[in-house]
Amino acid sequence: MSDEPTTHTPKDSHYANLRRAHRDRKRGDGELPARPDKRVQPGRPDPAGRVRLYGLHTVAAALRNPRRKLHRLLATRNALARLDMAEDQLPCPVELVEPRQLDSELGSDAVHQGVMLEADPLPTRRLADLGEARLVLVLDQVTDPHNVGAILRSATAFSADALVTTARHSPQEGGVLAKAASGALEHVPQIEVVNLAEALMDLSKRGFRTVGLDSEGPESFEAALSGDKIAIVLGAEGKGLRQKTRATVDVLARLEMSGAIRSLNVSNAAAIALYATRRHLG
Repeated sequence: MSDEPTTHTPKDSHYANLRRAHRDRKRGDGELPARPDKRVQPGRPDPAGRVRLYGLHTVAAALRNPRRKLHRLLATRNALARLDMAEDQLPCPVELVEPRQLDSELGSDAVHQGVMLEADPLPTRRLADLGEARLVLVLDQVTDPHNVGAILRSATAFSADALVTTARHSPQEGGVLAKAASGALEHVPQIEVVNLAEALMDLSKRGFRTVGLDSEGPESFEAALSGDKIAIVLGAEGKGLRQKTRATVDVLARLEMSGAIRSLNVSNAAAIALYATRRHLG
């Protein structure tokens, strides 16, 4: 045994117990993930043709989206109160459940915050649906749903008119993507294309200046902006834009950075580019 005197006082133990009880209550309401030392339990697969959305902001935004076809809402009593919608105003049937039922549905590592919504995926759109759009984001095989969700949040914040992705090598709509987007999935129309190079040429014909972000681009991003319709093209983590994409965009441009790190996470780069483009477009 150690002869070192203890440094814990009764007051320390009291506050430690209070903090532990607070965390346990949070976990009980689904607001915190299960303890890391517990074995992660997988959830059930999504029903055929449907997606399961979870998280308070995600579900609240989907409930208020008239384009969503909704099937059922599962919620704890506490989470239902936090949605701030009366039960008779909900656009779909609701079932009151315990957090462990949501853990069973979604998996123990899903931070569902006590709520899950079963719905149809949003209808995909085409480039022909852009109409009077002036600011578009294009993703070249960005596959991480957390990054795409974060990009959707920035796209919503800066009023982007659409997000263009490829049918392959892009995350499909689902709970992880929607949770990362924190409601933004409902606000930015998504366009899915088969051939990205052809889509970029189509955007150019529609009057968009297509600007590919590249850390070695020959000019700064701000200098590359011109005209009143801009499509920002971003590549995947690590490999960046594909060669065909690099050859198809109107211009390759870099974000000017004075520090030791010369590249950013794709979602951070998207936020900076959106800010600069929105300032350019006024």
